[in-house]
Formats: sequence, structure tokens, C-alpha cells
Amino acid sequence: MTTTPAPGPRTTEPWKALARRSTLWSSAAGLLLLLGSTAVVLSWRNDLPDPIASHWGTGPSGAPNGFMSLTQWVTTLLAIGAACIVVFGAIGWFWGKAAMTRRISAAATVWIGGLLAVVQMAALASQRGLSDAAQAHDTSGWWLAASYVVPLVPAVAAAVLVPGDAPQSTTARVPANAARVALADGERAVWIRRTGGGPGLRVGAAAIVLMLVLAILTRMWGLLAVPVLLAVLFASMMVFEVRVDATGLAVRSAIGWPRTFIPADEVVAASSTTVHSFKEFGGWGWRVGRDGRVGIVPRSGEALLVERTGGRSLVVTVDDSETGAAVLNTLADRIRNG
Repeated sequence: MTTTPAPGPRTTEPWKALARRSTLWSSAAGLLLLLGSTAVVLSWRNDLPDPIASHWGTGPSGAPNGFMSLTQWVTTLLAIGAACIVVFGAIGWFWGKAAMTRRISAAATVWIGGLLAVVQMAALASQRGLSDAAQAHDTSGWWLAASYVVPLVPAVAAAVLVPGDAPQSTTARVPANAARVALADGERAVWIRRTGGGPGLRVGAAAIVLMLVLAILTRMWGLLAVPVLLAVLFASMMVFEVRVDATGLAVRSAIGWPRTFIPADEVVAASSTTVHSFKEFGGWGWRVGRDGRVGIVPRSGEALLVERTGGRSLVVTVDDSETGAAVLNTLADRIRNG
């Protein structure tokens, strides 16, 4: 297996400048997607019933059971979209020390704007030409699946466009009190572990089963795409391979992306620690803590903590973290010695 940094252009700019720039343009892109869809549906005003259907039941008929004016609809969606974009953008703005954090923030802000844009247009397009919104039945569920899938295209593009971290190697020795393993001159060492499970994966499995049952009971066959998307999402966020070798630390998901890489010459020190997923990161998966620390935490418990140059750090919940930390410290020291 080869270990490479995350894709994307690289730059030498300070992280705060990069974070603010990526936050501004990705937030603008998310808002533009939502504002563009709002402009389109407002142009349909004369073709839409008043009030419009704003909520549908989950029964086989898919009959509307909630209504509001078009003005209330667009105002509500704009408020929700703006609030979500501010929250996701704040992650990159304040805690975007690492390129992966900035990429996740940029992708999330663009994705949420795209999701609401697709929901808005799909929900109202089916009501054009109707005199009574109660006639707006939709039993396919395909528009719901599309609202998750279609925005992934601009979201992934946004993540790729965010510049990667500049190389920040150091010649300083790993602290003498950091754990190490005994390696003879020329002896190689590789440490590999898989991590996953925990409540996050169980919640994901329950959500997949629930969506399958819902699609079958309501005969909304388009909803069958949602469990597939959820399976991909949880495979990418809840199961990881962790590898330490002479090049550094590499972590990648079960499907190969997302992944991250810390070169050995950027390792300040590695250690074993204990992580509480919700308390420190607000949940499970690939997360960002309040101090900007990146966490790959499918569960709470024993974890490998890697402090790196530039004030950055990464924590991964994984078994046998003491050995992983000792191997990484030893190999990082060896790099300093040429």
C-alpha cells in the first residue's frame, strides 16, 4: 500500500488565511445554489397553488399533510440554509489548521446549499399547474434520493479545490520521554491496525434497516437509494485502517476515502491517550474538536495521539495505540538522524 498526502494543490500561505478564503468562497457557493433555486421557484409563482404543499405523509398515497405560502416556504429554507452554512463555515474559519478540516468544511457548506436547492425545486416543480396543492402526490421518493446525491458533485469539487497543507518538516528530535521500540540499525518496522465498530456503526446499521423497511412499506422505491448512500457514508466514516511505517502515519477509510497522511518528518511526538467521542468531538466518525484537533473517532476509548508541526494534531481511536505511538516515534527519530 502506498501512502500519499490528500489530493489537491499545495501552498505556503498561513493556515488562517487559507481557512478564511476557503470558508468565504465555499459559503458563497452554497448560498448561491440556494438563492438560485429560490429565484427559479419564485419565477413559478403564477403557476403554483396558494398555499403550496410543504410536507407529505409517509403512507402509500404520499398525500400532502402540511401547507404554507410560497413566501413562508422560501424564507424558511433560506433561514435554515444560512444557519447551516454559518455553522459548517465556522468549523473551517476557526479550526481549519489542517487541510482536511478545511476540505470537510468547504464540502459541507456547498453540499447543504445544494441539498436544499434540490429539495426546493423538486418539491415545487411537481405542483406547477395545480389549482389545489392537496393534489400534489409524490410516491416515488426519487426526488429525496436526488437531493442527497446531486449536491455531492459540487461538494467533492469544493473539497478538491481547497489547497493542501504546505510541508512543515522539523529536524528537532522527538522528546526523550516519548515511547519508543528497540530497532537495530537497518531493521524495518510496520504497524497496522483496523478500527471501527462502536455505537456510531450500530446507529448507522439501524438507520439503513429503517430506511429499507420504510421504502418497502410505503412503496416509495426511490427511497431504496438512501440505504445505499448511508452504507457508503458509514463505511467512509466509521471503519478505518491505520498504518505506521517509515514514511509516517496513514489513515484511510474502508472505501479508500477520506484519508489523511502525516509524514514522519512532521511528527513532533506520538502517544497513547483516551478519547470520549461526544465530550471531545460531539459525535462519531471524522470530526473536528473545539481546539481544532482532528479526530477519527468511530468510538470512544484507547486512541493514538499524534502531535505534528504547525500546532496541528490528530487522534485516532484504535487498539494497541501504545505500540503504534512507540513505532512512530522511533521511525520519526530515525528520519532526523538521516
